[in-house]
Amino acid sequence: MTVTFDDILAARDRIAGQVDRTPVRYSRRLSQLTGAEVWVKFDNLHFTGSFKERGALNRLLQLTPDERKRGVVAASAGNHAQALAYHGARLGVPVTIVMPEGTPFVKADGTRAHGATVVIKGLDFTGSTEEAHRLRDEEGFVFVSAFDDTGIVTGQGVCALEFLEDAPDLEALIIPIGGGGLIAGCSVAAKAMKPDIRIFGVEAAMYPSFAARRRGEVAKCGGQTIAEGIAIKAVGDIPFAIADPLVEDVLV
Repeated sequence: MTVTFDDILAARDRIAGQVDRTPVRYSRRLSQLTGAEVWVKFDNLHFTGSFKERGALNRLLQLTPDERKRGVVAASAGNHAQALAYHGARLGVPVTIVMPEGTPFVKADGTRAHGATVVIKGLDFTGSTEEAHRLRDEEGFVFVSAFDDTGIVTGQGVCALEFLEDAPDLEALIIPIGGGGLIAGCSVAAKAMKPDIRIFGVEAAMYPSFAARRRGEVAKCGGQTIAEGIAIKAVGDIPFAIADPLVEDVLV
């Protein structure tokens, strides 16, 4: 499976008017610290607080009428859950989210507040994903991965498209890697718009799955990290295949 720049342009048109175009601002402090001209895209200003909205909405809008009636299921305790729940409610698509045992109440309650059904199952993300797959098979839901899905990757690519339109002189992009959806989509968009741009990924030291996979190794992932949003034990197959040839280096 692959994602093209035309796919990302189509995603931009598909989600237009339903997701905010977030601002790009020059960071004086980061520029002073690094000795470079640093610009930041404020995706935390999305309604649910993260870039995940673009991918979630794009994927929901790709559903057939029958799939919309049946609804979607996902495994997530964070931003993907919130984004799917919020936009699913807006579009009238039933959303079921499976969260691991021990998920903070505020996250489960926040997802329910957006209209989703929340199921607490599994000791970790792997266990929750297994339960989500079971519900897909038994209830007929469409499973929507947080990152291992071309519709998600395509939607996330709109981030880089906007970024480079607003800051066309950028020489490099530094992008966090969890499951890989963001860096995959952004790499395709950025390289199409500016072939000489340099793309760097960043992973948490305790969860270096992309970097390890590049070396042909299986990463030993686990433990606490301040970067919990990218604490994913295994990068997705789809985003890795897309991003690996386009990413210059991964910083851990």
